[in-house]
Amino acid sequence: MWLALGALCALAACSSRDEILQGDREALGLSSFDVAEIENRAVPFAASAPTANAQWTHPGGSALHRIGNAAFSATPVQVWSSNIGAGEGRRQRITALPVVADGRIFTADADGIVTATNTAGAELWRKNLTPSLERAGQGGSHGLAYGGSALYVNSGFGEVAALDPATGDILWSQDIDAQGGGSPTYFDGRVYVASRDSVGWAINAETGRVDWQLSGTPSASGYQSAAGPAVTSDLVIFPFASGELQAVFRLGGLQRWNATILGGRDGAAYAQISDLAADPVVAGNRIFAANPAGRLVALDLGTGSRLWTARIGALETPVVAGGSVFLVSDQNALTRVDANTGEVIWSRQLALYKEDRDRRRKTVFAQRGPVLAGGRLWLASSDGALKAFDPANGALLQELPIQSGAATAPVVAGGTMYVVSRRGQLIAFR
Repeated sequence: MWLALGALCALAACSSRDEILQGDREALGLSSFDVAEIENRAVPFAASAPTANAQWTHPGGSALHRIGNAAFSATPVQVWSSNIGAGEGRRQRITALPVVADGRIFTADADGIVTATNTAGAELWRKNLTPSLERAGQGGSHGLAYGGSALYVNSGFGEVAALDPATGDILWSQDIDAQGGGSPTYFDGRVYVASRDSVGWAINAETGRVDWQLSGTPSASGYQSAAGPAVTSDLVIFPFASGELQAVFRLGGLQRWNATILGGRDGAAYAQISDLAADPVVAGNRIFAANPAGRLVALDLGTGSRLWTARIGALETPVVAGGSVFLVSDQNALTRVDANTGEVIWSRQLALYKEDRDRRRKTVFAQRGPVLAGGRLWLASSDGALKAFDPANGALLQELPIQSGAATAPVVAGGTMYVVSRRGQLIAFR
């Protein structure tokens, strides 16, 4: 009897039709994580006068990770390209942004080989910093900074080195017992490094000796392209993989304040990583920091008190200028935020997935930047383009090709913009 009744129930289920629910179908992807709708507005943007900067010594241009409006042509063209070594592959990435000083552009390829190129595109020297018992590429790319007449390299093999910028000769090398991760920061005779095991280092720039160090909260995971410290006249702000920011007095390492940036997008696997991939930016008496998981914050520089929080993440260093914060969000949207309130002014969606079909959406385009140059926002993308946008409303103004796509954000010095491609080419636009 029960068997017959079960058969009748099965037949009834097979004969009934599924009810088709009314309404729009939304993909379970990154685009569905934002609840609030953004109403884009065109708000006038008053950029500062273009700065004819001859150097670009750190990510963002300076030890503050901020340089302002760099002088640059409104109608640039590519003037040369030069090979810097190994391009990106399945296991290797180019994570070091170029730095420019004294007529030289310094780069690091996917194998960690450091190269100096002059402003005409000719190679000056090449230096392999791979330890004798290791293979090139195993430690990843390096982080670079310039200051005090030396080039400083934060190695993926756990060493910080100072190189002679004219010859590439090693002046000194210091073991920091962990992968270096992000770029070092030079200021007034010291090099500051945040290692991947959440230790902050202050190293004498002349001798390579450790002046002091401090410990942060450790984390079991992090990004390869990690953030580097921001340095002011009296403070060093160390970003750690745990999402922690530590502000300490620059001379002795005594802690001033501690803050943590946590939280992210519900349903996003990458939101489980607490690392800070974007360099913190100092502007006046505020510091702006973002994690890749969906949080942007403004903190009081003196006390670490949180002034506001926006539900936007970033993997690249933001631009702070003209009362606004510009960044590429964790959803690949170029976004302008009010620096005083955290309110989104406009957001322009950029290329996201490399595949249009839902089942093949495994890889996203990398958007590198932005930088503010010539009164425009410039982005370099792995989709093969260098793009300029209007800061007032986010409109696309110009697009130039980058063969094989960009591996780094643009940097600007001496009226020339430099980008490293995924094939390991240093490209100059002027």
